[in-house]
Amino acid sequence: MMVKYSLGILAVAATLAACNKKEDAIAFDGQFFRAKLSKVDKQRDQFTVTIGPVSSSLDGAKEAGRYEATRYCIEQFGTSNKTWVIGPDSPNEQLRIEGDKLVLRGACVE
Repeated sequence: MMVKYSLGILAVAATLAACNKKEDAIAFDGQFFRAKLSKVDKQRDQFTVTIGPVSSSLDGAKEAGRYEATRYCIEQFGTSNKTWVIGPDSPNEQLRIEGDKLVLRGACVE
């Protein structure tokens, strides 16, 4: 009986955790994106952001990338200042798209 009760509590907790994560998600241009930020050559200030699926909305993907980079710079350096090598304001023809993912590159500025 106790095991059954414990499993029920775990199932409810897992469901609530999943719901909470969805509630925390931010939509850009009406779409949800997966964004992954990585340091370049282990340099904390240099980063690339990979965002997908870009086929949902290029404008939304660009803004999701900007958001992820801003969050990272604030967490790492306490400021949202950044410069872009290839960023959300670059002309569309200069953007790097690999498969269904947009790849942006920039650096946090202290």
